[in-house]
Amino acid sequence: MEDTIAKLALLNQDMQVEVAEDVPAAPSRPAPRSAASGPCEDPAEGLPVSMACLPDGRRMPLLKTLLTSACERNCNYCAFRAGRDSRRVTFKPDEMAGAVDRLTQRGVIEGAFLSSGLAGGGVRTQDKLLDTAEVLRKKLNYRGYLHLKLMPGSEFDQVLRAMQLADRVSINLEGPNTKRLQALAPQKVFLEELLQPLRWVEQIRRERPGWQGWKGHWPSSTTQFVVGAVGENDLELLQALERLNKQVRLARGYFSAFSPTRGTPFENLPACNPWRQHRLYQASFLLRDYGFALEEMPFQNAGDLPLETDPKLAWASGHLKEAPLDVNRADKAHLLRIPGIGPKGALAILNARRQNKLRSLEDLRALGIIAARAAPFILLDGRRPAYQPSLFG
Repeated sequence: MEDTIAKLALLNQDMQVEVAEDVPAAPSRPAPRSAASGPCEDPAEGLPVSMACLPDGRRMPLLKTLLTSACERNCNYCAFRAGRDSRRVTFKPDEMAGAVDRLTQRGVIEGAFLSSGLAGGGVRTQDKLLDTAEVLRKKLNYRGYLHLKLMPGSEFDQVLRAMQLADRVSINLEGPNTKRLQALAPQKVFLEELLQPLRWVEQIRRERPGWQGWKGHWPSSTTQFVVGAVGENDLELLQALERLNKQVRLARGYFSAFSPTRGTPFENLPACNPWRQHRLYQASFLLRDYGFALEEMPFQNAGDLPLETDPKLAWASGHLKEAPLDVNRADKAHLLRIPGIGPKGALAILNARRQNKLRSLEDLRALGIIAARAAPFILLDGRRPAYQPSLFG
């Protein structure tokens, strides 16, 4: 087990490029660690473990790892690309399954995200991932959360089997279209290798009964885009995501802000501004959960979202500043347009006003609403509420 842990630790730094159920947060400067706090007792320290947010809202420590970091593809940005001078590690399916199971038993993790470099083609690599999942589920009776990566070029039956073993499946499109993918990953094929498995996932969900899936229902599906390396704009990325949401019912799209890696063709490119990644997440949630249309996003001339403000606030500033919404009259769809009010807050307002009128910002705060953000755009009891404007607009 010690050797396996050491191999997992070798992957830690470079696994950050894989975004799997990670909790997106606004960029911030990490707080300095106090010298008086003593040595870190975190059992996951040094391992590729991140805090994940599951589809049901629960949070848990998730192991993010690869069956092998050897890869035959030459993606221009990737730390695991063929030919890069780096130490490679490979796990056998039994070894990886045993490590996931033991780390779970020790309380270090509660689930795993399993991916792999391509070694011997997509079909062979997918078989190795499926073998690992089979050992976990059938031999070790593993009941923890499992996210399985679908490999480029995987076959229909492999996709089906992955969906019978996993809580979530995904494949990285990387670019929003063929042109951008070609610049990122010259050997990958957008439609046949990457998009087709996602289409099969949705076909299986439509045509086959859910009881055939893990825990009696089919898994959710996601994809990931690399942001800021090859000139794509935010409009391209969100257009692709909106199309996928409609065609293959993605649970969500992930955005990985490009960061240059030594020894790759892109090592001298500038890193993507982390605020760009954050704004893309905010916009994607507006499209998925808030009823916004792509045409309502505040794109600038170059097709990018403004970095200095979140897209919902930008929309509200242009539409609600002079035409505020009455919180006691607005329906759910309109309440969701107000900054500071999310889906839970909108339902809380609808329930609360059946009993009494909402008359003050304190009434909103009691419902969990971020009243200071909502105040410039609302009416309470027919009047604009008194509030202190932000010094920063």
